Amino acid sequence: MGVRTWIEGWPVYRQLTGTDPLGRGHAARSARTDALEPRTKAADSVARSVCPYCAVGCGQRVFVKDGKVVQIEGDPDSPISRGRLCPKGSASKSLVTSDRRQRTVLYRRPYGTDWEELDLDTAMEMIADRVVKARADTWEDKDDDGRPLNRTLGISSLGGATLDNEENYLIKKLFTAMGAIQIENQARI
Repeated sequence: MGVRTWIEGWPVYRQLTGTDPLGRGHAARSARTDALEPRTKAADSVARSVCPYCAVGCGQRVFVKDGKVVQIEGDPDSPISRGRLCPKGSASKSLVTSDRRQRTVLYRRPYGTDWEELDLDTAMEMIADRVVKARADTWEDKDDDGRPLNRTLGISSLGGATLDNEENYLIKKLFTAMGAIQIENQARI
C-alpha cells in the first residue's frame, strides 16, 4: 500500500478534502463499515415476546432462522420499553440458546452425593406427592380460640423473575387455593 492510498483512506483526510467537513457522513465510513449487515437480516421469521426476567414486561422481537433463535432485540412497538432492554433482557438470547442450559430433570437423593437424571413424569409425581403430604401434615383448621384459619404453614413459594406476569399470577392463585400464606416473588424483593 502506497502512502497516497493510505492518506486517501484516512478518515481525517476525507473529512478535510471532501464534501463532509464535519465527518458525520461518507468521510467517517470505511470499507468494513459499508460491508456490515444487520444480524437479523437472515432471519426467516420474527416472533413477538416478553422479556422473562422481571415484572416490567418489556417487549422483545425474537428472530428465528431454520427453527433456531438467532437474535433477540427490544420491540420498538412496545409501549412499555419502546425498543429498549436492560442488560439482562439484552442477554436473554443466552437463556434460550446457551449450551450450558440444563435440559433434563436432575435429582439428588437425601444424603446423596451425585445427581441422577429423572424423567419428567416421575419428577412431577414426586413433587405432587410431597406437596399433598406437606399440606396434610401441617394443615390448621382453627386457632386455639376456635377461629377458622384454613391454612398451612408447611408450604411456601418464592417465584422466580424468569416467569412472566401471567405465570406468577397463576402460581399465586394455586398456592392460595392450597392454603399457603407465605407467597413471594423475586421481582418484588
